[in-house]
This record gives sequence, C-alpha cells and structure tokens, in this order.
Amino acid sequence: MRTGGQILVDALRGHGTDMAFGVPGESYLAVLDALHDAPDLKFVICRQEGGAAMMADAYGKMTGKPGICFVTRGPGATNASPGVHIAQQDSTPMILFIGQVARDQVDREAFQEIDYRRMFGQLAKWVAQIDDAARIPEYISRAWHTATTGRPGPVVLALPEDMLRDLADVEDVPASPVVEASPSPADLDSMQDMLSAAERPFVVLGGGGWDADACADMETFASAWNLPVGASFRAQDRLNNDHPNYVGDVGIGINPKLAQRVRDADVLLVIGARLGEMTTSNYTLVEAPNPKQKLIHIYPGAEEIGRVFRPVLGINAGMKSFLKAAAGLNARPGDYAARTAQARADFETWTASPAPVPGDVHMGEVVHWLRDNLADDTVICNGAGNYSSWIHRFNRYRSYRTQLAPTSGSMGYGTPAAVAAKLMHPERDVIAFAGDGCFMMNGQEFATAVQYGANIMVFVVNNGMYGTIRMHQEREYPARVSGTELSNPDFAALAIAYGGHGEVVERTEDFEAAFRRAKDSGKPSIIEFRIDPEGITPSTTLNAIRENALTSGKGN
Repeated sequence: MRTGGQILVDALRGHGTDMAFGVPGESYLAVLDALHDAPDLKFVICRQEGGAAMMADAYGKMTGKPGICFVTRGPGATNASPGVHIAQQDSTPMILFIGQVARDQVDREAFQEIDYRRMFGQLAKWVAQIDDAARIPEYISRAWHTATTGRPGPVVLALPEDMLRDLADVEDVPASPVVEASPSPADLDSMQDMLSAAERPFVVLGGGGWDADACADMETFASAWNLPVGASFRAQDRLNNDHPNYVGDVGIGINPKLAQRVRDADVLLVIGARLGEMTTSNYTLVEAPNPKQKLIHIYPGAEEIGRVFRPVLGINAGMKSFLKAAAGLNARPGDYAARTAQARADFETWTASPAPVPGDVHMGEVVHWLRDNLADDTVICNGAGNYSSWIHRFNRYRSYRTQLAPTSGSMGYGTPAAVAAKLMHPERDVIAFAGDGCFMMNGQEFATAVQYGANIMVFVVNNGMYGTIRMHQEREYPARVSGTELSNPDFAALAIAYGGHGEVVERTEDFEAAFRRAKDSGKPSIIEFRIDPEGITPSTTLNAIRENALTSGKGN
C-alpha cells in the first residue's frame, strides 16, 4: 500500500524523470513527502511559479522529455500559466501538476479553488483531475504519451490533496517509447519530384520534436540537395549556422533579401514549423490560405497541416522519422546551386560587423565577441524584447539546443531557462540575455541559481524602458510617451545582494574584462549593460522611428 503521493513520484521515476521544478504548497504535501525518499528525482525549489514553469519548459526543450512542474492551487496555478502558454506555442512536452482542494470541498469556492479544466482548456493539450489514487499510473502514462506524441505540448493534472493521502495497492505502468508518425514512400517520391523540378526552393525549419540525430540528418539532407535553409522564429539551433546551406533566421528583423527569397520561392519546404505570425512577417511572406509558393508542409500533428495554409503536399510525420528518411533519399537537386551560394553570401554580409548605434555600448559588438569566443555548446537563453534582435542577428548557433527562447514572445523567460539548463548541464556555459523590464519579471530566480550553485551569467540590457513597446508607441503615436518608462535598481548590486557576482558595463571595450571576472568568480553573475535608449534596434533609432511617423502624418 502506498499513498497517492508515493504512487505519483514512483510513476514519474519509472518514466525517467530526474528533475522537477516547483514552489511548495500545502495542497500537495504528500508529494513533497514522497520526494524526500526519492534522491534520484531532484526537486528544484523556485521562487515563483512562473519561473518554475519556464524552467520545466526549458527542461522539456533540452531533453525531449516532459518538463515536470509542481505548484499549489489558485495563485500558484495562475502564476504558472505563462509557462504553460509558452510550452503550447513552442510545442514543448511538459506536465504541470496542481494541488487541488479536497474532493468533498469541490464546487463550493473553497480556499483557492479553481476548475482547471476550464482555466487551462485552451492552453494545454489535455487537462484532467485525478480523483482516485489507484488510477494515478494510468493518468501519468496518458499524460506522458499526450505530451510527447504528435505535436508535443503541455498537459495539466489537478491533484486533490485528500486523494494524495489515500492508500492504494496498484501496479506501476512502465514507460513506453514515443509514438511518431513516419512519411510514406509515396509522399517522399512526390517531394523529390517537386524539389528536382524547382528553380527557387527554400526550406524553413522549426517546431518541436527534434534531437541531435535529427539535426545531423537535416545537415545531410540539405547538403545532398544543396538547399538554402532558413530557421523559423527562435529555432536557429536546428542547423549549424556555420553550415554553407544555412542562410539566416526567418523571424523578427529579417534580412530584407532573405524575406524576398521566401516570397519568391517556387517550392517552400517547411519542416516542423507552424508558420506563425513572427515567421511569416504578419502572414505576408506566405499568404493564407493559398500560398503563392508550392508549399510542402511536414508536421508531426495532422491537425496543423492545412490549418492556415493549404499545402500542395502535406506530410504528417515526426521530425526524427522524416529527416532520417530524407537523409537517405537519392538526391536529384535542380539547377539552383548559384542561388543557394548567393543566399549564404547575403547571410554573411547581414551578420558581419554591426553598424554603429548611439551610445558607448554596442550590443552587436558584444554578441560578435561572444560568437567568436564561446564554446560551440554554450546555451544562450533569452526572453522577449528588442535586445534579442542583436542575438538573433549576430550570434551563431552551432549545435542543437544551444538556443532557449520562447516563440510565444514571453518576457521573463531567459533567467529561469538558464537556471534549468545549467542544472542539467553544469559543464556547459549558460548565458541569459534579458532587458531591464524582462529581467524584473522573473529575476528572483537568480536566487535559485545561487542556492543550487548554478553559475549562470545574466546579461541585463538596461535602457530604462519597455523598449519594444516604446518602439511601437513611437511608430503609432510619435512623441507621446506613456506607460513605458522604467526606474531600475542597480542590477550588479542586486546580484551581490543575492550572493552572486555583479558587473556594470558602460563602454563596449570594458565588456571582455567584465566577462572574464564574472566567469572567474565561481558564482552566478549579472552583467548590466547600460545602453543608450536611442539605439533601439541594430538598424534604426527611436528618433528615426519618431521622425518617420511624424512625416507620415501620425500623431497629429
């Protein structure tokens, strides 16, 4: 006989879970008690449920296994919802467990009671409540399959606190291999014929369900067919950016020449990406519902194929199965080698030495230094904000899962993601980029890094405002600043207060020495970059945006 909490923890261990993230709550004390006797399952105590859920998302991205998160009911669940939304939009396997009110208190609006089926109905692949301790192994097995099969995504399970204390004699369910759809020979033949006849093919990579072997197969496939390959928004680590067939990121701040190549493609081969708003430049690079390009869409979830864009050829297949098959095809590339070479040359030019920006700190030069000096397996994390445009444009991602960034555009992601990555891979360098607004949303997870000796570096790019919103504000309502100014702490001093190492960089030339000191400190560190607010992107300034808007008649 075991308690529900013990059955649950044993089920997770049986499925290979070695790490979980959460904030403790009285509604799942029986689980916390069971974790006491499970030294092989590390429970990472976080400072806020949003950060815990984002750590679980990062774990799911890094491993391909569901990231596990435990939170308490009510405020704990609502705080965790951003991480669930990220996992949904990013196609990340994840399971969120929520302590729930006792079963005899349901529907009375008991303390912190919420109906999680209704709350998370549109945010997760499956939401359920376990009311019988004897059925815990069944629910965990189904949750695992749901989170990892087809298009990966999050599952939410509510756990009534009295159920977790119940005793039951039940057999555990062993882990099962992930079920993955495979492409048919006929589909592969059709794809070969379309690529061979193409004059201007283009490939876009992205989505979930990849691993290092799939990336290696993608490299083989791209080389054999000499295809130009672009990465969808924040999926830049699917193909080594130094590979001659990699031609840039198809996302925010896209190279105009690259955007035109996507528009002009006669065959557009999309492998794993959903083709969302950011990747399609607000649905202008690919028109809905009938793209001008002949669209071949490979996707692990059948429900996504044809959802927005009608493909000429839709292939329901997982990334690993499809790319293994694609790498083994007899290549018959068309006459487009010169176009691929030119696309690569355009990428090299676009990512060369950054143009000067206002102020004494040039983030483009900082990122250039990092790409030339960091190990190829360094993990770069970031949340949302204009600061990320320098990383997207000037960094080179050279191996799989060196980029952790939310395609949902959620702020506050970089720091918790970095903590999770460093705990999983203490031997690797892990750097989180954050704007000043972005860092303050989950910056308290720096304390988690200190507690567990996760020696991450956090680069806080401080311009004293919510920069992205200010940029849009100047474009639409020039010279009418409202709701975007920030007054910030001394971030370096904050790092020291937490028990870490802090540095302030006010000139580009001071960065390398600050970086060396932070790395040698043997502590989690924050490097604060105090940048000129005018340098809003790598290619324009706030004043230029404002003047252009005023000239066009906006704000009058």
